[in-house]
Amino acid sequence: MTQSRSVRQRSKKKRVHALEVATERWKVLTKVLAVIDTLKKEEEHVTPLKRLEILRSQLGLTKPNKVAHFVRRSPQLFEVCRDSRGVMWAGLSPQAEALVEEEARLLEDHSRTAAEYVTRLLMISVDRRLAIDKIAHFRRDMGLPHDFKTRWVHMFPEQFRVVRLEDGDYLELVSWNPNWAVTELEKKTAALTGDANANDIASPPGELSLSFPMKFPPNFTSYYKFRGKVHHYVKKGNTEQFQKTTYLSPYAEPGGLTPGSPEFDKRAVAVMHEILNFTLEKRLVTDHLTHFRREFVMPQKLMRLLLKHYGIFYVSERGKRFSVFLTESYDGTELIEKCPLVRWKEKVLQLTSYRGRIKNLGKFAELSDSEDYLFGNDDSSGATDSILDVKSEDSDDIMDDGALADDTEMDVGDLSDCCIE
Repeated sequence: MTQSRSVRQRSKKKRVHALEVATERWKVLTKVLAVIDTLKKEEEHVTPLKRLEILRSQLGLTKPNKVAHFVRRSPQLFEVCRDSRGVMWAGLSPQAEALVEEEARLLEDHSRTAAEYVTRLLMISVDRRLAIDKIAHFRRDMGLPHDFKTRWVHMFPEQFRVVRLEDGDYLELVSWNPNWAVTELEKKTAALTGDANANDIASPPGELSLSFPMKFPPNFTSYYKFRGKVHHYVKKGNTEQFQKTTYLSPYAEPGGLTPGSPEFDKRAVAVMHEILNFTLEKRLVTDHLTHFRREFVMPQKLMRLLLKHYGIFYVSERGKRFSVFLTESYDGTELIEKCPLVRWKEKVLQLTSYRGRIKNLGKFAELSDSEDYLFGNDDSSGATDSILDVKSEDSDDIMDDGALADDTEMDVGDLSDCCIE
């Protein structure tokens, strides 16, 4: 990985308060679900607290807070008891057990939709195949079942199959479905215009000329600093030119594009837009996306692209993991369209001690992953600033997953300069 300044140092001053609240809420839920998943794998759904302490890093629970404290904060989900030998145990409450069963039903109901989205990811990829271990990063985001890597990948042989290559198992496209080679943006535009035939694709996907919805906060300031110079996000001419630029559909072959060209840039935005639409919450951890730069022919400096197109995407840099939102999908802190699996997650969150008492969203908190902070006990405060200070090009090299942080897979050298201001 190249040496660079952290993304938080260059963009911490430009935030959307509502989406930062949504980020904190998601971080709490992620940790709670990780504990539930761990307990589900144990016999009778109980395990010694000492074992959870050993798994602290895998669960995303940070020091100095104890795992026992985290578990006890949600007594409606977790039960804690001491046996005759003095060993402390943690287990799922009856309410949590009921939620586990409900999730299994919802995942089964969602299975066909999830299979379609996975197939469409394969259709977008340049080789029509993706590493199963990489797709697994999207498991919760896309509503894939817990047995995704073992049983589920074999359940749709008419759509994809598992192939074993030298570097691992891959999911490979079996058949191309032309009706699925239609972007979500095309579908929404057709619904607004009343074009009932928009989904009937008779020819391979090609160029598109659709504008991307853009949403800015009320206090938005349309400039940021880069290398000491002031640049504009939304100069009228630049925005209009970007929106008018034709671009290849994410499902079309990208071989003829020149890295760094407006067409390359806009296709990358279209790919990001499509992938985020496949997710339950229209939000992803950014390092999950950087793992697919080669497969989806996206810029190596992907974070720079996301920050450049503020209004289409919003990047939250709270804590150690950065999240990207599809801004059009949110109204304040709330997702506009919620599928049953999202509503299930909200039910889980309601049974935790989290009540959204976050007081210092205006100030960047490097330790915002601590459980006390996540449950709203940090009383520090600060004021927001209107300028995004960009001082590094290599922000997307900051990853939290060392196993996939190596950029050696990016052999396409001419992608490195694809984001040109």
